[in-house]
Amino acid sequence: MATFEQAAEAFLRHLDDSRHYSAHTLRAYARDLEGFAEFLRGSPGGLDAARVSRLDIRAWLARLGESGASKRTIARKLSSLRSLYRFLLARRYVDTDPCAGIRTPRFARHLPKFLGEEAVSGLLQAPQGLDLMAARDRAILEVLYGSGLRVGELVSLNVRDIDRIGEVVKARGKGKKERIAPIGRHAARAVEEYLAARRRTPGLVEQEPEALFLNRFGRRLSARSVSRILKKYLLMAGLPPDASPHALRHSFATHLLDRGADLRSVQELLGHENLSTTQVYTHITTTRLKQIYEKAHPRA
Repeated sequence: MATFEQAAEAFLRHLDDSRHYSAHTLRAYARDLEGFAEFLRGSPGGLDAARVSRLDIRAWLARLGESGASKRTIARKLSSLRSLYRFLLARRYVDTDPCAGIRTPRFARHLPKFLGEEAVSGLLQAPQGLDLMAARDRAILEVLYGSGLRVGELVSLNVRDIDRIGEVVKARGKGKKERIAPIGRHAARAVEEYLAARRRTPGLVEQEPEALFLNRFGRRLSARSVSRILKKYLLMAGLPPDASPHALRHSFATHLLDRGADLRSVQELLGHENLSTTQVYTHITTTRLKQIYEKAHPRA
């Protein structure tokens, strides 16, 4: 394999064909690797993937830091490069991994934002009315909170993915992996009411009838539109409007743990591959317990 760019192209094809990464994730990897390729053009080894050294990578990381890149951004770019060289090493395109021994920058891990149970209850009651858009928005909010789906998983749902009787949904997550997730009776009923309103709405031209959630033009709803819908109802419910759809996923996990669910079950419900990804929610619940203790205990 002659050049770093050719190596990166082979790696991206592997992520697309074998790992089924999303287009968004592939673009992020491509940007990171293109940035390193640009840096290599001025290095002694040039664009030869096999001649990249640990010093090249350290110099690149230093330049990123000098340019004002955050530690989180630098860590992500280094992770992309690590993944590339693991791929190249496994296929014997290179003999050594220049990323070996390079430490990932440490950065403060922020606890995810979530809404309390009362706040969620107020939000879910915000969409009022019997028209199609109100019914759709109620269903969107109920499914997001009732299932803990990512917004990308939500907008990719098709009508056939919902089992309203069994109260489960077939979600397509990261890497196009499918999982069955419960949605609960409230969400199942909201979806049923939305589909009934959809059937009886005159003049609705369904451009993509297989999609579960449609915009007013009959096309599949976008993730950006879901964010706008959520902001609208946050404001109506008197809640901070900066919460994202992911905040409902965080709320879903936090409330489950607060009410006694075990971490492994929450991991399965969220579709996390690693338990360590789910463990951030234990920090939230521990923090809340400490706050309750300090507020209520006379000797705190």
